[in-house]
Amino acid sequence: MRRPLSLVMACVIAAGVLFFWDRLQAQGFGGFRNDPNEVILQMIQTMPQGGGYSASNEATARLAEAARNVRGTLTLDPAIAKPNYCSGATYLVFLKTLETLNHHSPITGPLADKLAIGGQPDGVGIWGRWNANGPGTAVLFRELQLGENFTDWNSARPGDFMKIFWNSNVGRREHGHSAIYLGTIDENRIQYVRFWSSNQPNGFGQKQVPKTKMAYVIFSRLLHPEMLQQNYATLPRKNSYLAGLTSKESSLVEAKANSGVE
Repeated sequence: MRRPLSLVMACVIAAGVLFFWDRLQAQGFGGFRNDPNEVILQMIQTMPQGGGYSASNEATARLAEAARNVRGTLTLDPAIAKPNYCSGATYLVFLKTLETLNHHSPITGPLADKLAIGGQPDGVGIWGRWNANGPGTAVLFRELQLGENFTDWNSARPGDFMKIFWNSNVGRREHGHSAIYLGTIDENRIQYVRFWSSNQPNGFGQKQVPKTKMAYVIFSRLLHPEMLQQNYATLPRKNSYLAGLTSKESSLVEAKANSGVE
């Protein structure tokens, strides 16, 4: 627990921390002054509604327009991304969260280019990892040290990213969904899981399904957004495990291992 400080001393310490942090990193992600889960939930409220669900080339092209690098600045306009699909929806919330944690300022410089959607294939770059089959978000979080990945439902909090596996397949034959966890609710003795994503058939919005319909879930909690600036430049161009899931079969055991889940 933080001990009480005089107002003057607190201001001096805060000013020193901010000066050091700004000198240390070009992008001042405020991971220590904001709860990323709360910011994620706030960003969901700012997202458009509907737009239709589609995993077509048109939807990917619209996503690229919605998150692009314009003269060195990451420019976000989720309203363009209609129709859309699940990983694109959650990635846009991820980017808006980073922007908010960056003192509500656009992300600029080389990082803006790395975060932009530009047709990266599965497993390549930041978007290519997020958009991959299998535990794409979880693997990205592990590689960039952005937070923790886990499978315990009792540890889940609203605002956690989640990869839902509707069956036990991982890879080429998987049936999965990228979403943001909102909690659970009991209705008529059935426990439902509430989440936000781009959902069939309507697109952007909330949905709830019986928990029993989910074969497996990997949660990813954003804890250290500041590590993005520190680690993105050394991120390997391609994650071979994720890149291979377009044509190969994997398993939940391998998915957990590559996500760092115990």
